[in-house]
Amino acid sequence: MSEVTKNMSSEQKAAAVVVALGVDKASRIYQNMASEDVEQLTYEIARLGHLSMEDTEEILEEFYQMCMTRKAVTVGGMEYARTVLEKAFGDQTASQLLDKITRSLKNQAFGFLRKTDAKSIFSVLQYERPQTIAIVLSYIEPDKAADVITQLPEEVQITVVQNIAEMDSVSSSAIKVLEQELEKKFNSVLSSDNAKVGGIDYVANVMNNVDRSSEKSIFEGLEVENGELAQEIRKRMFVFEDIITMDDRSVQRFLRDCEQSDLVLALKTAGEEVAQKLFSNMSSRMAESIRDDLEVSTNVRIRDVEEAQQRIVDVIRVLEAQGQIIIVKGGKDDIIA
Repeated sequence: MSEVTKNMSSEQKAAAVVVALGVDKASRIYQNMASEDVEQLTYEIARLGHLSMEDTEEILEEFYQMCMTRKAVTVGGMEYARTVLEKAFGDQTASQLLDKITRSLKNQAFGFLRKTDAKSIFSVLQYERPQTIAIVLSYIEPDKAADVITQLPEEVQITVVQNIAEMDSVSSSAIKVLEQELEKKFNSVLSSDNAKVGGIDYVANVMNNVDRSSEKSIFEGLEVENGELAQEIRKRMFVFEDIITMDDRSVQRFLRDCEQSDLVLALKTAGEEVAQKLFSNMSSRMAESIRDDLEVSTNVRIRDVEEAQQRIVDVIRVLEAQGQIIIVKGGKDDIIA
């Protein structure tokens, strides 16, 4: 095997095969592939670059051997395939080919679960026998399998893990039958689920992004209509007054990014607790300067105050998104000092 083909991925080799087959045959192959596979293959073809004739022939030979191996396995099973391949290519090559095809077949089984989250997989598997769960989990990513196992009852967890550990081999025909049955159940579960839209978290996210004036008027109206709902939404979002819930280090951090003019305007209508929280986390020089500005600033429009408060909240949200500060929403987060 040349150094070039040795370093090529299976996706790159597949692209080389398709190119070597020519446009007509390649288009027929495309017609029998899933859209995401077509996209991946096209990407690899586009970046394939130049391959020598020798490298191309080597890849085509490998492809031919894999096709022969897959056909032998499908027709007569692993032992039949081993006998055929040993006669055709020798013991060592036969073992290598069977190892490749085994990995390939394993990767293909239960492919419909690969892009599915653990919660959905659990919803399909939860009422299956532990042996069935073990088989399926052995074909998906380890981290996803772990997530599914943690959702199972404790006694089932133990049996499933034991079955996975003791599993040796399962016939390809049994896998195919199980895969078809589970895919039907899975499609049934998905079609019966309604897409999640709206909700309190969504509203809180929307409210976090409206201007301060609209936020106040919406909550005033909502308090009249449904005070409990208004309170629940407030718990899920961050508003200017929530500065008092922040730890001192986070307050000190966001103050560095705020314009002093915004702080002066924001403090014009701020409550005593908010003002104290801000002043106690400023340098004495900055606090004195802001207090002086507050004394001389008069005839300030409410709209200007609200916009300044909103700009400060925006600074806080950006820093939180960057992981530089922590804000606590509705008491849902535990903070470790």
